[in-house]
Amino acid sequence: MGDFALTSPVGQNLLDALPDLYEEIYETRVLFNTEGQEIDELTANIGDSFNQAFVDLATWGLANWEEFLGIPIDIAKPYDQRRSVIKAKMRGTGTVTVKLLQSVVSSFEHGTIEVTEQPAIYQITVKFIDTLGLPPNLDDIKSTIDETKPAHLAVVYSFRYLALSEVELMKLEQLEIHQMSDFAPFLDA
Repeated sequence: MGDFALTSPVGQNLLDALPDLYEEIYETRVLFNTEGQEIDELTANIGDSFNQAFVDLATWGLANWEEFLGIPIDIAKPYDQRRSVIKAKMRGTGTVTVKLLQSVVSSFEHGTIEVTEQPAIYQITVKFIDTLGLPPNLDDIKSTIDETKPAHLAVVYSFRYLALSEVELMKLEQLEIHQMSDFAPFLDA
C-alpha cells in the first residue's frame, strides 16, 4: 500500500517535513498529494490574479481595466489590441501636445510613428512610417485620438505603402510574402 507515488512537488515537500515513518502510510501519501495539488492550483491562481493588476500581463482582468477607464468591453478583440486601447487611455491625459499624441499612438503601433502639427490650418498629421498598409486596429487609434485631441483640430492619417522603386528591387520570394494591401491604398478594403 505504500507504493502510491506523489505527483505534487508540494505534497512531497510536506511529506519530507515529517518523520520517515509517515512515508510508508498510504493515507498520508494520498492526503499530502491531494493537498499538494490544491496548493499548486492555489499558487497558480494567486499568480494569475496578481498578473491582472498589470495591463501587459492581464487576460481576463482586461475587462476590469476597461470598465475602470470607461472603455467599451469587446472580448472579441485580441488581448494585444485591448491592451493598446487601455494604455492609450491611460497615457491620453493632460495637456494635449504633439508628444502626448505621439505617446498615445505609440501604445497601439509598434513601428515608428510621427505626429506633426500644422497650427495654421488647425490640423494634426499622424504618419505611420514602418507599418505597411493600414494598422489592424486603426478604428481604435482614430477613436482614441478623437477623445484626446482638442475638438477644433482635424486629423490626417498618412500610411506607408510599397513604392515602385522598392518593388523593383525585390525577388519573387520577397514579393510573395506581402499582402496586396501593402502595395496600394485602394486594396485595403
